[in-house]
Amino acid sequence: MEQPYRMIVDPMLAEMGKNLNEAMKILEDGQREVEEKRKYSRKDIPGPLQGGGQDVASILQLVQNLMHGDEEEDNLCHRRMQNVGEQGHMALLGHSLAAYISVLDRERLRKLTTRILSDTTLWLCRLFRYENGSAYYHEDDREGLIKVCRLVIHSRYEDYTTEGFTVLSCKQPVIYQSAASRPGLGQHLCSQLGLPLSSLCTVPCNTMFGSQHQMDVALLDRLIKDDIDSGKLPLLLIANAGTPGAGHTDKLSRLKELCDQHSMWLHVEGVNLATLALGYVTSTSSVMAATKCDSMTLTLGPWLGLPAVPAVTLYRHEDPALSLAAGLTSSQPVEKLRALPLWLSLQYLGHDGIVERIKHASQLSQRLLDQLKKLTSIKTSDDLDMQMSLLEALTMVEDELNSPVVVFRFSQETSEGSSGGSVQGYNGGEREVQDALNRWLGERLAQLVPASGVDVVELEDEGTCVRFSPLMTAAVLGTQEGDVDALVKQLGEMVPLLSCTLRLRQDFREEVYRHTALTYIEDLSWPGLGVFRYEPSSEEPDDSKRQLEVEKINSDLLKKLQELDADLSFSTGPEFGPEKNCVYVGMATEDLDVAELVDTITVLGREIEESGKLLENMTEVVRKGILEAELQLQRANEEKLMEEGVLRQIPLVGSVLNWFSPVQSSVKGRTFNLAAGSLDSTEPTYSMKAQTVRGTPPATPTFTVTKRLPGQKLFRRSAAGSDKLSETSSVGYPEEVEREVVHCPAAEKVAPDPTQESVPESPLEPAGLKAAQAEKTAQEKDGKSEANQPALEIRATEQEDSLR
Repeated sequence: MEQPYRMIVDPMLAEMGKNLNEAMKILEDGQREVEEKRKYSRKDIPGPLQGGGQDVASILQLVQNLMHGDEEEDNLCHRRMQNVGEQGHMALLGHSLAAYISVLDRERLRKLTTRILSDTTLWLCRLFRYENGSAYYHEDDREGLIKVCRLVIHSRYEDYTTEGFTVLSCKQPVIYQSAASRPGLGQHLCSQLGLPLSSLCTVPCNTMFGSQHQMDVALLDRLIKDDIDSGKLPLLLIANAGTPGAGHTDKLSRLKELCDQHSMWLHVEGVNLATLALGYVTSTSSVMAATKCDSMTLTLGPWLGLPAVPAVTLYRHEDPALSLAAGLTSSQPVEKLRALPLWLSLQYLGHDGIVERIKHASQLSQRLLDQLKKLTSIKTSDDLDMQMSLLEALTMVEDELNSPVVVFRFSQETSEGSSGGSVQGYNGGEREVQDALNRWLGERLAQLVPASGVDVVELEDEGTCVRFSPLMTAAVLGTQEGDVDALVKQLGEMVPLLSCTLRLRQDFREEVYRHTALTYIEDLSWPGLGVFRYEPSSEEPDDSKRQLEVEKINSDLLKKLQELDADLSFSTGPEFGPEKNCVYVGMATEDLDVAELVDTITVLGREIEESGKLLENMTEVVRKGILEAELQLQRANEEKLMEEGVLRQIPLVGSVLNWFSPVQSSVKGRTFNLAAGSLDSTEPTYSMKAQTVRGTPPATPTFTVTKRLPGQKLFRRSAAGSDKLSETSSVGYPEEVEREVVHCPAAEKVAPDPTQESVPESPLEPAGLKAAQAEKTAQEKDGKSEANQPALEIRATEQEDSLR
């Protein structure tokens, strides 16, 4: 930006442009030093104003830190101001120039502001084909409509200037708007004008003929006639040239005829007004009728990627005094400087640059729409009966572009995709389930392709949809054709995932119902396979204790499921979801074996529940065993004292007596058998005799081992299918070879080695195979099976007693 400033004569203007350029470089520079970051670590905590003041660089550095917040150094470069560009610099320069120009003398200021306002109004009227129009520039895009309503009130009520709102009591004014208008627009309008909500009439959209997003003209005609018959005054009609949700255009030509018939004011707003700047829009198009309306609001900032430029309301009225009374014009030159940023930006872009940006956005929409029609299970705006206004307008022109708004939605009949099972009582929530999937789809696309600018929109009839509106985002985000291709590519990868999830969701529901230990949670807002909760079999009368047990088991089950080598995701669900202590299963793939998945979940939950019970029982058994061991040792010491006498207990004397007359101690050690829960003597151990196993461990459950190909994940069906070999469970085996079910009765008699660390049984390894390996290991021990019994040994010797 330094080259244009060399031609500026006024050194103040040159310095202003230079300072703005340097300030933008500082704010856009994402590299910060660690010392500077620590220096401004106050974050949002307000502090006292420094007495000595700061330089410009320090203040801009503080602004930068506040803009980027607590971002890490690696992510900071991705959060710069997006595509401000040279035209954005011109818009920002306009605000600085406005402050500088405002200090000029009154006569020079008047001449300059009049020229700026006249040029900008002329350019916009010619650009958007609005002949003999005036312009009002405002920051809030609703402010222009409010001023227009005041103008109409002044025009229709002659004594309004002197009598005020008392003249409205004779004939109540009525403002009409479409049901597809911006939410809250009519209420804001009534509150600013001081009108009751009864003065607002919302006209429904078509239900029988035409698009469901167009205003019903016939019904509007009846409503107007009913209001006239009841003594009301139809005042103004708000029409859409691009509805906020679907980007649809009302039948503006018919609405204009109806307004002329009843002496009403027609105001038009919407994103499709931008296409008026395109040269190939013919007079037969619906959006072209907007040029005949009484007023329209243009939002050039997002259309052209211009930051901090005002919205513009173009209107036609012959009485300048009423326009001044309504606030559409002002005698203050400073207020006319609102158009300065737009005046600079329009000159920088030029007519061709403005048209090229709007044309580029329309081409992006056409490119996306053409590629979406090739995807199955994706309904576009045409399929949803949302024919866009620009699409209608360009049907007779060669090489035409499509609507700048594309709305699409994933849709699939669950009855067609179900692989089996009863679905009675489920299809009632099909709409909610597909809305959740489309919401997930829109959010994922926005994350994966942020330059596309897609977002999620809620439509009354169609439900949740994904919207692509490049006119509102492309100039700011810098969207290109490659971003549209990337969007379609990601969408093509997600559609099969959504189809499989929707198809297998019912199967998952039925499989969970077949297991008494699992409870299916009906959460239609979850975009995944489903939600379940493991219910323990224990009958705990205390609800609080049972709730804690359920929470612990499901938490441990979630951790085990997350450790599995599977393509499924398991989570706790939304942070503020209605259900707690549940496991949420994510998206499913085509080859998912739902039965194997649910069986594995049940087995893992049962293992966690039984291990918890075993730990509780073992704790109680160990405590009782320790108490019993202490009593036996105490009795043994008392018997020893009676046998040996008191003298032998004295340290020095006892040693002498034991040297002259040795006495064999009768105190023997004890071992605690964890498996049997009994306290035994250590005499058989030291005499190299095998211990008697008093308890038999429970039988080892039998698991099914399925084929797994190299690199194959869990819960995936092979190409030829996998047969179940057992009735208890089916868990994939991580090796490449096929194995059979092994049930080893001899393994029930082999106890684990106490020298090895106790490791819980992995769900990926069959228990029968482990039993066979245990039997083989036991046969190689050479008769040393006494070391295989876990024990707690407590020994008492004469030296230990003397030390005590």
